[in-house]
Amino acid sequence: MNDEILSKEQRILRVMRKVLASIVKDATPQPGMLHPLSERTIQDIRECFGLISAREAELADNAGLSRNEKPFYTDEPQKSNVVKLHKPGSTKKPEGE
Repeated sequence: MNDEILSKEQRILRVMRKVLASIVKDATPQPGMLHPLSERTIQDIRECFGLISAREAELADNAGLSRNEKPFYTDEPQKSNVVKLHKPGSTKKPEGE
Protein backbone atom coordinates (compact mmCIF):
# COMPACT_ATOMS: atom_id res chain seq x y z
CA MET A 1 0.00 0.00 0.00
CA ASN A 2 1.46 3.38 -0.94
CA ASP A 3 1.90 5.97 1.78
CA GLU A 4 0.39 8.50 -0.62
CA ILE A 5 -3.07 6.91 -0.42
CA LEU A 6 -2.99 6.27 3.33
CA SER A 7 -4.85 8.61 5.62
CA LYS A 8 -3.09 10.38 8.45
CA GLU A 9 -4.65 7.95 10.93
CA GLN A 10 -3.41 4.96 8.92
CA ARG A 11 0.12 6.39 8.82
CA ILE A 12 0.03 7.04 12.58
CA LEU A 13 -1.13 3.47 13.25
CA ARG A 14 1.59 2.04 11.01
CA VAL A 15 4.31 4.04 12.78
CA MET A 16 2.93 3.14 16.22
CA ARG A 17 2.96 -0.55 15.30
CA LYS A 18 6.54 -0.36 14.02
CA VAL A 19 7.79 1.57 17.08
CA LEU A 20 6.03 -0.77 19.48
CA ALA A 21 7.50 -3.79 17.68
CA SER A 22 10.99 -2.24 17.89
CA ILE A 23 10.57 -1.67 21.63
CA VAL A 24 9.51 -5.28 22.12
CA LYS A 25 12.46 -6.50 20.06
CA ASP A 26 14.94 -4.32 21.97
CA ALA A 27 13.50 -5.34 25.38
CA THR A 28 13.39 -9.08 24.66
CA PRO A 29 16.08 -10.79 26.74
CA GLN A 30 18.33 -13.64 25.70
CA PRO A 31 17.02 -17.14 26.48
CA GLY A 32 17.30 -17.95 30.18
CA MET A 33 17.44 -14.31 31.30
CA LEU A 34 14.71 -12.51 33.23
CA HIS A 35 12.39 -10.27 31.22
CA PRO A 36 12.68 -6.58 32.17
CA LEU A 37 8.95 -5.98 31.57
CA SER A 38 6.21 -7.01 33.98
CA GLU A 39 3.48 -9.45 32.93
CA ARG A 40 0.96 -6.59 33.05
CA THR A 41 3.11 -4.50 30.69
CA ILE A 42 3.48 -7.44 28.30
CA GLN A 43 -0.31 -7.92 28.33
CA ASP A 44 -0.83 -4.18 27.71
CA ILE A 45 1.53 -4.36 24.71
CA ARG A 46 -0.45 -7.30 23.31
CA GLU A 47 -3.67 -5.30 23.73
CA CYS A 48 -2.09 -2.31 21.95
CA PHE A 49 -1.12 -4.52 19.01
CA GLY A 50 -4.66 -5.91 18.94
CA LEU A 51 -6.26 -2.46 18.97
CA ILE A 52 -3.91 -1.16 16.27
CA SER A 53 -4.63 -4.21 14.11
CA ALA A 54 -8.40 -3.93 14.60
CA ARG A 55 -8.43 -0.24 13.67
CA GLU A 56 -6.23 -0.83 10.61
CA ALA A 57 -8.68 -3.53 9.52
CA GLU A 58 -11.65 -1.17 9.97
CA LEU A 59 -9.95 1.56 7.96
CA ALA A 60 -9.00 -0.89 5.20
CA ASP A 61 -12.57 -2.21 5.02
CA ASN A 62 -14.03 1.30 4.90
CA ALA A 63 -11.62 2.26 2.11
CA GLY A 64 -12.31 -0.97 0.18
CA LEU A 65 -8.66 -2.02 0.41
CA SER A 66 -7.38 -5.57 0.53
CA ARG A 67 -6.00 -6.72 3.87
CA ASN A 68 -4.31 -9.75 2.32
CA GLU A 69 -1.27 -7.85 1.12
CA LYS A 70 1.87 -9.78 1.95
CA PRO A 71 5.48 -9.15 1.05
CA PHE A 72 6.95 -11.45 -1.57
CA TYR A 73 10.29 -12.08 -3.22
CA THR A 74 10.61 -11.11 -6.86
CA ASP A 75 11.87 -14.59 -7.75
CA GLU A 76 9.02 -16.27 -5.86
CA PRO A 77 6.75 -18.34 -8.13
CA GLN A 78 3.51 -16.52 -8.84
CA LYS A 79 0.16 -18.20 -8.31
CA SER A 80 -1.19 -16.97 -11.63
CA ASN A 81 0.02 -17.73 -15.13
CA VAL A 82 -0.24 -15.51 -18.18
CA VAL A 83 -1.99 -17.23 -21.07
CA LYS A 84 -1.63 -15.67 -24.52
CA LEU A 85 -4.83 -15.74 -26.52
CA HIS A 86 -5.17 -15.23 -30.24
CA LYS A 87 -8.11 -14.32 -32.41
CA PRO A 88 -9.79 -17.19 -34.25
CA GLY A 89 -8.39 -17.46 -37.74
CA SER A 90 -5.16 -15.66 -36.89
CA THR A 91 -3.23 -18.91 -37.18
CA LYS A 92 -3.22 -18.57 -40.99
CA LYS A 93 0.16 -18.59 -42.62
CA PRO A 94 1.17 -15.35 -44.28
CA GLU A 95 0.60 -15.29 -48.04
CA GLY A 96 3.42 -16.61 -50.17
CA GLU A 97 4.38 -19.52 -47.93
